[in-house]
Amino acid sequence: MENYEKQIRSIAERLTGMVFDLLEISEEKRKWIGASDVSAALQLNFYPKCPEPSRAMGLAPHTDTSVFTILQAKSSGLQIFKEGKGWIPVHPLPNALIVHTGDFLHIMSNARFTTPLHRVMPNEDKERYSMAFFYSPPTDYVLSPSVAMDPDSAVRFRDVTVKEYIGIKVEKFSDSLAFIST
Repeated sequence: MENYEKQIRSIAERLTGMVFDLLEISEEKRKWIGASDVSAALQLNFYPKCPEPSRAMGLAPHTDTSVFTILQAKSSGLQIFKEGKGWIPVHPLPNALIVHTGDFLHIMSNARFTTPLHRVMPNEDKERYSMAFFYSPPTDYVLSPSVAMDPDSAVRFRDVTVKEYIGIKVEKFSDSLAFIST
């Protein structure tokens, strides 16, 4: 587990650096990448098979409070909500990782990278195991929207620290991004 966490953290650091390059986020605002006070967590999940999956909820709809979530799953159950289409199943590929953006990248990219609403549904035939790695800046980091890629666009969110946003999300849950919108 320690080796896996080290490898997945390295992927998260490189991915964050590449996206920050694209967003033209300054060196000063990216010093936290790879630092010891970075917020990272590896979460192991188990969902038993369920004889009536339509009557159960594995994990309620939510967005992740992270820059990225990197997920390894061997069976289906993850679903992403797509406007106009409803819940779409995500079928994991063998030896592949599923990567999606979290609220923090949504804010820092000025909503250019959106955070997907997702849930996990139980499976009728199989148990589901997954490993989710959440990668985020330290709690005192100030999340600021970047408009460098499109200087004519309006800033969509006010600056907020990671700690403040987590508090807002605890209180407002699905309305947390709207609560910091400008």
